[in-house]
Amino acid sequence: MKRVISQLRDKFLGKGANVDYSDLDEEDYLEIDAGKDIGTKQKIVVKPFVVEEFAHVKPALDALREGYTIALINIKPIKDKDIVELKRAVNKLKKTCDAIEGDIAGFGEDWIVVTPNFAEIYRTKQIEELEE
Repeated sequence: MKRVISQLRDKFLGKGANVDYSDLDEEDYLEIDAGKDIGTKQKIVVKPFVVEEFAHVKPALDALREGYTIALINIKPIKDKDIVELKRAVNKLKKTCDAIEGDIAGFGEDWIVVTPNFAEIYRTKQIEELEE
């Protein structure tokens, strides 16, 4: 019986949770909080962002740091306005991407995709050869 209770405890409360069940008999019950979050997986969000100036990069960075967002970033407005600001924004995105061990790539002339560490951006052989 104690083995069954241990397995239930491990499943619902996590391994190594401190629960005192030494005073339980065969007829006693162990109460488990069914409302407790047991590690449900959060859905991944693909979210578009538009960067018109350097400060507009912050919402994309914050979403990426949360860990469940793939950011599609339209850089056309900042590219048309100021190339220096564009370079600053892209460098900031790259640094954050490195910090979260994610992946970053441009597609088309006006878009950048940034993913968290669990996702990888597919690249064809031609693109990989150009990057090397």
